Amino acid sequence: MKTQQFSEDQIITLLQDAKKGEKSVEELCRDLGCSTASYYAWKKKYGDTTADEAKRLRQLEKENARLLRIVGQQRLEMDAMKEVIQKKR
Repeated sequence: MKTQQFSEDQIITLLQDAKKGEKSVEELCRDLGCSTASYYAWKKKYGDTTADEAKRLRQLEKENARLLRIVGQQRLEMDAMKEVIQKKR
């Protein structure tokens, strides 16, 4: 079975529609083409998140990953410099 990627907007819309209670979770999942297991995983991950909050969270996660890469690179550079200094002694 082919896996499908769903946008955060689709996921959040699904969660909000389910919260309204007009349709069952099974019906909403069938309409979107996802499993109920995916729904409950998304519900656990996103909770009552709005689309704007999800976008901001995604931006923060990207920024965090970028900063972690920078710190890692700096650590490697510092280690290399320490080795050079110790060899000169």
